[in-house]
Amino acid sequence: MQFPSLFALVAFLFLPACTQASPLSPLQASPVSPSPVDPATMAMDYYSQVDYTPKSTSFAFLGCPSKGKTAVLRIYSAGLGGKPLKTVKMKCTEPGGWTATVKGNWKGKFYTFDISGDKRHPRETPGVFARAVGVNGQRGAIIDLTETDPVGWESDRRPALKSPADLVIYEMHIRDFSIWRNVNHDPSVLDKRVATKYPGKFLALTEPWAINYLKRLGVNAIHILPSFDYASVDETRLDEPQYNWGYDPLNYNVPEGSYATDPYDPTCRIREFKQMVQALHKAGIRVILDVVYNHTFDLDNSNFQKTWPNAYYRFNADGTPSNGSGCGNETASDKPIMRDFMLASVKYWINEYHIDGFRFDLMGVHDIETMNAIRDEVNQIDPSIYIYGEGWSAGQCAYPTEQLAVKANTPQLHGIGAFSDDLRDALRGPFNDDHKGAFLAGQPGEESVKFGIVGAIAHPQVDMTKVNYSRKPWANEPTQQISYVSCHDDMCLVDRLRASIPGITDAELIRLDLLAQTAVFTSQGVPFMLSGEEMLRDKQGVHNSYNSPDSINALRWENLRKYPQVFSYYQQLIQLRQHHPAFRLGKADLVRRHLQFLDVDSLGKPVADFPSNVVAFRLHDLTGIDPWQDIIVILNGSREAKSVPIPVGNYTVVGCDGVINEESDEVVSVSGARNGAAPTAASKAAPTGARNGAAPTGASTGSVVVDAQSALILRR
Repeated sequence: MQFPSLFALVAFLFLPACTQASPLSPLQASPVSPSPVDPATMAMDYYSQVDYTPKSTSFAFLGCPSKGKTAVLRIYSAGLGGKPLKTVKMKCTEPGGWTATVKGNWKGKFYTFDISGDKRHPRETPGVFARAVGVNGQRGAIIDLTETDPVGWESDRRPALKSPADLVIYEMHIRDFSIWRNVNHDPSVLDKRVATKYPGKFLALTEPWAINYLKRLGVNAIHILPSFDYASVDETRLDEPQYNWGYDPLNYNVPEGSYATDPYDPTCRIREFKQMVQALHKAGIRVILDVVYNHTFDLDNSNFQKTWPNAYYRFNADGTPSNGSGCGNETASDKPIMRDFMLASVKYWINEYHIDGFRFDLMGVHDIETMNAIRDEVNQIDPSIYIYGEGWSAGQCAYPTEQLAVKANTPQLHGIGAFSDDLRDALRGPFNDDHKGAFLAGQPGEESVKFGIVGAIAHPQVDMTKVNYSRKPWANEPTQQISYVSCHDDMCLVDRLRASIPGITDAELIRLDLLAQTAVFTSQGVPFMLSGEEMLRDKQGVHNSYNSPDSINALRWENLRKYPQVFSYYQQLIQLRQHHPAFRLGKADLVRRHLQFLDVDSLGKPVADFPSNVVAFRLHDLTGIDPWQDIIVILNGSREAKSVPIPVGNYTVVGCDGVINEESDEVVSVSGARNGAAPTAASKAAPTGARNGAAPTGASTGSVVVDAQSALILRR
């Protein structure tokens, strides 16, 4: 996406004392940064909110009420409806801090805080840090959180990870994955499969069929789309068709109720989320949470606004809400009150739910200082917890661009990764035109693909003047690049290929699908794939399926029977990466030392007559790094077979014709004879013939023929 130009936020004086603050209209100017209070400097931890014992329950609330009013606690018997069982005026213990203790056993009851309403017009909130809620998240719940731990939870451990380069990330929407598991929409496909008991639920990912499928595919990290409590699905009407991706936060620190078997029971969603994490961990699969701290479902009715008006948001100079999120508001991570909330929330998900990584939605809305503070705090818990995000915003932010965590500023981030739109669009085509292709459509753009192959780092053989979106490297290490060609946003890969290549045949589509993912999984960045791509998923051409029905978003499991070769190739490709450290060197210096592009010679000059629409690279001198000493990967995006120069020698064909076989014994001899026969277009690597031009390594070269729209992988 394009990065907007930003302008600075004009600050206004704000008085932080409990009873001195007047309510602010959402259209008034924002309070000055620093925020009304800095929770990190306060005497109490107000994020715990509820401390239950059988004899009494204590409540802590961070909020600034309207002038002359006191924060009110209300306790209810149900998560929705009914009159309060008890109403308590809270005590202001310090500026912005409120407490109350209610005697008796209140477990299973529900509560709200109210800072600005009254009996006739209450303005209730479960607080900004509710840890349990009732149906639809309108009221907090009083529970004993330890009772939500599944058996063996204390022994749960995150799977080992030496480097982010070792990750294979599988992006999944909880509902998409299993909601149609029990349905076959193609009568022509005889598809007998194990059914799920929990379609569309967290618990589907605890079932053996799901775990075995993910293990068989080979992924080791599941990126789940927003699974905190979001606003757009009515949990009281789950028998009716409803769908949303979940990028509309309501309660940030509670799992979404529509993915639980009983959204009315506040312990159910918590327990079942933990069971899901536990089952995935036992299978050696990490869990990455998609977090959306950049905006709320709306501003006026958000828990932030009901708690401390305007304190958590950014505003323009004219007092209107800034809209860098494209959703009508943007939060102000630069303000201590929001920064501290984000820090506390991330740590809570790690400690309570054993989360192994975070994907930050629209990370470019957040400031660099906050993102680095999060990374540094997480390092104190476990430095292997990976953090990455979208290095852009969706509109103008009321904060200086040079201080935001946009992709161009990734070098200032402490090991935090960003999505490579450079590689994505170099392969499939630009984000703003679904009908325009790129490398996969036989269009120019090889240099942008090369930039993605090295992981967005500086490399002497990448000409940054020819890269699509970046004029200088934006990653310090290759593990700061998320390598991908499709995700939940925009068209999925199949739909994009159909839209951008008129008249594409099914055979072409499959070849190009496999070619695209070969680029992703042999790159030095962190590979990332959308769930269902391995079964040739499509969304019937829908560009933005955020609220489309299951008929658009659900995985069609019968596709595994229709396109078994696609799943097999993905599986083989993932295994190739995992078996061979040369594809995941992890450090920029190692990539520059061992990865060499074959279109440029040892003096940095272009190789004469190197074919267009081809990217070819060599991983060499791998003693002590990889079982193989020399690996060559050639990507041909053209509709024609291409003769490609490579160093002379005997090579084993590892990948060809849509199959990867690491145990292959097929050997081709590449001769450097200057007057040999010209190479012939064959379905596999052809013995070389004459080849003029400078040798990439200073040695003589021959050539191999690479089929149209295909990848060739050789080793020796």
